[in-house]
Amino acid sequence: MEQTKLLRAILPDVLIANFDVVSFDKTDGRFDIYLDEKKVQMREDKKYGNVISHGFGDYHVIQDFPIRGRATYLHVRKRKWLDKDTGKIFSYDWACPSLTKLD
Repeated sequence: MEQTKLLRAILPDVLIANFDVVSFDKTDGRFDIYLDEKKVQMREDKKYGNVISHGFGDYHVIQDFPIRGRATYLHVRKRKWLDKDTGKIFSYDWACPSLTKLD
């Protein structure tokens, strides 16, 4: 089975579409899945060429539904973007109402 199919079965679609799984830890009581935002710009930003990748923010921990009796925590790190015209640093907003942010 392809990893992508498995991930699509257990993670919300918004995460699969916009984030890469970079690490995974399993202990007796929990799963920890680490995700980094993909380096994909919004269409308008890409079209005008004034926005560039500017590193990552801190990881935010989100508690998801348990998997096989273990607590599941998603460690999500969003990419920062720099608008070269304004000097403003920002991140895209990926709303996922079914997840509960812990920090």
